[in-house]
Amino acid sequence: MRRGLVLGGGGVTGIAWETGLLLGLQDLGVDVTDADVVVGTSAGSVVGAQITTGISLSDLYDHQVSTPKPAPLVRISPVVLLGFARTLVRARGDLEAFGRYVGQWSARRAAAGRLPSVEARFDAIRERLPIQEWGPGGRLQVTAVDVETGALRVFDGSDGISLVEAVAASCAVPGVYPPVPVDGRRYVDGGARSGSNADLAADCDRVLAFTPVDRAVGPMRTAGQLLGSVPHLVVSPDAASVAAIGKNVLDPARRAASARAGRAQAAAVAPLAREIWGQPRRVGSSDG
Repeated sequence: MRRGLVLGGGGVTGIAWETGLLLGLQDLGVDVTDADVVVGTSAGSVVGAQITTGISLSDLYDHQVSTPKPAPLVRISPVVLLGFARTLVRARGDLEAFGRYVGQWSARRAAAGRLPSVEARFDAIRERLPIQEWGPGGRLQVTAVDVETGALRVFDGSDGISLVEAVAASCAVPGVYPPVPVDGRRYVDGGARSGSNADLAADCDRVLAFTPVDRAVGPMRTAGQLLGSVPHLVVSPDAASVAAIGKNVLDPARRAASARAGRAQAAAVAPLAREIWGQPRRVGSSDG
């Protein structure tokens, strides 16, 4: 049985929530880090890289609940949200056109000096990846969107692209962080195609998808829609986790509360996760 784990985007708090949820499930005897395929988008690419390189969930969790280093507060501003909205309208339901338009808009903001430097982004990603080499087995698939074409690119370590480059590209939130150059091309966040890119796991026999932000907006589809008839469970933040995450998913001050809320939410998720991960179940999805 081939099992897939999808880790969606959701900012700094998404990393924390997913880490807490994974540890909480492990505490309850449901260890899903042994997935045959791990699809990571944006925040999920960080968590996916961490767990496939062998770092223990307890160590990752301890980091999330520790006091973050002082740093300038970053947020997805109204200007950025307006930019997203305009490019969605312009794309007219074409997913690759949206990726292209939003990527090029982000590149213009970077060229105008409105975004951090690419070097600063690489430094930030290196800090999040204690082990910076791809894990064994080629299990991890990291998603990003090509600025020039709007097409999805999936990095898996087989093409000589470093793990740091791949994760930095996947985390390049348009309008907030600069497009990341990789192998002569520029890329933005894999979330410019989907918050989960769960369809990359659609050839698995069953799939667990942890999605801090799972919305159908314009041409984008939810994880459940992308998985279709594949037996799956989609888990998004419950009310307590939503409150812990707060309004700014890029705020490190919300990290500890988000991790604790994810760990607590695991109690409700565990029975369903155990069923789909290890036993037959009927086709469909359930939200935790």
